[in-house]
Amino acid sequence: MSFVIALAALVFLMVAAYRGYSVILFAPIAAMLAVALTVPAAVPTVFTGLFMEKMVGFVKLYFPVFLLGAIFGKLIEMSGFARAIVTAAIGLFGRERAILSIVLVAALLTYGGVSLFVVVFAVYPFAAEMFRASDIPKRLIPATIALGAFTFTMDALPGTPQIQNIIPTTFFKTDAWAAPVLGVIGALFVLALGLAYLESRRRAALVAGEGYGTDHINEPEIAHNVEAVHPMIAVLPLAVVGVANKLLTAAIAGYYGTTSEIILTPGGKPVTADVASVTAIWAVEGALLLGILTVLAFAWRSVAKQFAEGTKTAVSGALLASMNTASEYGFGAVIAALPGFLVIREALQAIPNPLVNEAITVTALAGITGSASGGLSIALAAMAEQFTAAANAAGIPLEVLHRVASMASGGMDTLPHNGAVITVLAVTGLTHRQSYKDIFAITLIKTAAVFVVIGVYYATGWV
Repeated sequence: MSFVIALAALVFLMVAAYRGYSVILFAPIAAMLAVALTVPAAVPTVFTGLFMEKMVGFVKLYFPVFLLGAIFGKLIEMSGFARAIVTAAIGLFGRERAILSIVLVAALLTYGGVSLFVVVFAVYPFAAEMFRASDIPKRLIPATIALGAFTFTMDALPGTPQIQNIIPTTFFKTDAWAAPVLGVIGALFVLALGLAYLESRRRAALVAGEGYGTDHINEPEIAHNVEAVHPMIAVLPLAVVGVANKLLTAAIAGYYGTTSEIILTPGGKPVTADVASVTAIWAVEGALLLGILTVLAFAWRSVAKQFAEGTKTAVSGALLASMNTASEYGFGAVIAALPGFLVIREALQAIPNPLVNEAITVTALAGITGSASGGLSIALAAMAEQFTAAANAAGIPLEVLHRVASMASGGMDTLPHNGAVITVLAVTGLTHRQSYKDIFAITLIKTAAVFVVIGVYYATGWV
């Protein structure tokens, strides 16, 4: 019965998210219903002492990353830098390679630190223009954007500042550059197969005589009142974020060591920080700050008039995204504490291989919650110690655990109730019926990539 309660809570949350209800509201409701059906008297204690404790802890660690990433992405959009990058890609690859151009632009923006939600809004107008000019079905735009923004640059490529690559650092004491060789191999696998799939869908549509289509909604109008920006300047802030992230990761560890203790006033209580567990977070925050300053240095005149309203929008988006994930994190902590989760854990422990165990656990929970970061947080909060012990016993570096967990989170997370999927369909004016099949195909490729990376590790020992 306890297992049924835990499973029912997960399904309840999934259905609520699928129907468009707020996870911030329904995650605590689902968690407390599960507690009420297990130990009714424990509801208030668990809510305050576990759900809220974990939720607030997540916000304390990761909200600055969400906030700085949202502001950076908004500035890239307002400055015209995103448009300049897209225009340069069109000139470089040609309109006949619209799919490749949009995938690479979305990937560049995401890897450069722009939130994937911002990437959807920034890239869609140009994707629509290119697909219309090339007479490629509009229904393929969501899958094209998903391949560029929601897959290999989100969690596979080493150094990506996206939250899915940062969360494992606090559990495994790694950094954002963990397992670079495996990450690159996984990224190339996803990119190659994803492009091949989308190209096959384009050719099939061409043979069938299907073009861009008519009577679409949410057709974008591209503003032409933005000052022209040289593409090298537009790319510079993204490069600054990437380079600074790498340099700060090493510099912070070298300067502070593993812990930091500072007394601000004589005789006062010391302020301490476990630097080993937050080095990657500090590095990403510092890198994003430098990226923001770079945009402002080159485009202050373009963004000055919009700065107040634009940053308000970014802050609102960051609050919503971080609170959604934090609520799922609190929900996962509660479910993991219930007797029913022991049944799930024991079933997963039956998988003897530690990397396969971790991959299946993370991707299953990401799929159930419809959130890569949410599923990853739930899985690692409940089972990171178990994963670490199994890896140490098998002689597997924690860097490999990091990369497998991160990549697994971005696999089956893109089920129909995923927030990013719902966003890209809403922005493009398309429906699940029209476009989800192709998004799901990309999801399957991304899920398969995790097991390819595991196979490569065991075959070669590469990290």
